Amino acid sequence: MTAKRMLIMVLVLSVTAALLAGCGKKRTETMPPGATKVEVVEEPVDWGEQQPAQQQGPTEEELLAQRKAKAVQDLTEIIFFAFDSNELTPESRDILQSKADVLKQFRDLTMVIEGYCDERGTVEYNLALGERRARAAYDYLVILGVSPDRLSIVSFGEENPLDPGSNEQAWAKNRRDQFRVFQ
Repeated sequence: MTAKRMLIMVLVLSVTAALLAGCGKKRTETMPPGATKVEVVEEPVDWGEQQPAQQQGPTEEELLAQRKAKAVQDLTEIIFFAFDSNELTPESRDILQSKADVLKQFRDLTMVIEGYCDERGTVEYNLALGERRARAAYDYLVILGVSPDRLSIVSFGEENPLDPGSNEQAWAKNRRDQFRVFQ
């Protein structure tokens, strides 16, 4: 065998070996029953100038709406009265001062003041006492600068008790003014 023939044979064997090496075992994919094949496509990354993601805080309108929602919730705080009385306690005056501040800040809000009593007394007497209690809160809010046309009163007397019990604890909870706010 000549050198030339030997060189050709080595070359043919090398090419054959390379081809055989590249033709490995065919891969088969096995998926469990019911599985769905998903093809993942990688998106190119732009490595140019990237701006850090800016955190978006609430807008001015959203902040105002949050403050207003909190204010409306604060306006619903109940005030309580002593037995057979429509006199505002120092604590009630503080609560009403806070309500006045909120109402002056949010001039589109209106409020209904509801007067309630405990079950003792006649229906007529309790309706009148409930009205006097609601009127006491109304008058105090007007003195504090709230426009009277944004306030109204109603008496429920002994109706709708917070606590249906017939004892001093229940009666103390039922001698109250409640506040309903409207926008």
